[in-house]
Amino acid sequence: MSDEMPHGATPPRRSGAWPALLLCLMSALLLTAWTTAPRAAPGQDAAPAPPAAEGPVPAVARVWPVGLRPLVARAWEPPPTPYARGHRGVDLAAPPGSPVRAVAPGRVAFAGRVAGRGVVSIELTGTGDPPLRTTYEPVRTSVKKGDEVTAGTPLGTLEAAPSHCPTACLHWGLRRGDTYLDPLALLPPWLLRRGPSRLLPVPG
Repeated sequence: MSDEMPHGATPPRRSGAWPALLLCLMSALLLTAWTTAPRAAPGQDAAPAPPAAEGPVPAVARVWPVGLRPLVARAWEPPPTPYARGHRGVDLAAPPGSPVRAVAPGRVAFAGRVAGRGVVSIELTGTGDPPLRTTYEPVRTSVKKGDEVTAGTPLGTLEAAPSHCPTACLHWGLRRGDTYLDPLALLPPWLLRRGPSRLLPVPG
């Protein structure tokens, strides 16, 4: 029998040759990338990843903003989306005229009136980039922008402004950049353990 192919006949395809060749090429490329990648010297750890801009809330507070252990009239209720309804802070029950204090060291970023209410905002020292900011309202302020404060520094007194609380209260907020956080997370366990938190009814 002759080994010659008839004129015009198509040679048989070797279906397994190309996939095998591609697999070999891919393996060679991966091996080259792995062997040429930079590595830490022996005994030296790899460089740590950069810290996230929005890290956990450190428990840096040393005092409550009002009173010794105020009642929580309304807890923090984060909105499901940035523009949805929610409660971006906590309401602490206190009588009008109560001293309002900075909970941790920082610098006054704002002190003035917003929509007829006295507002103080404190940029907390050593809390990352962007730093944490606490807000207090309604407050008859006794500080000005740029003032340095420590934990317990008086910021003013609680105003008897109308609010959504059943009684007078301080609205205490916390933000990192544009993200609202729970200000109670600033309090260490020894401050939170002073008594049970009681929620007051919210008027309908």
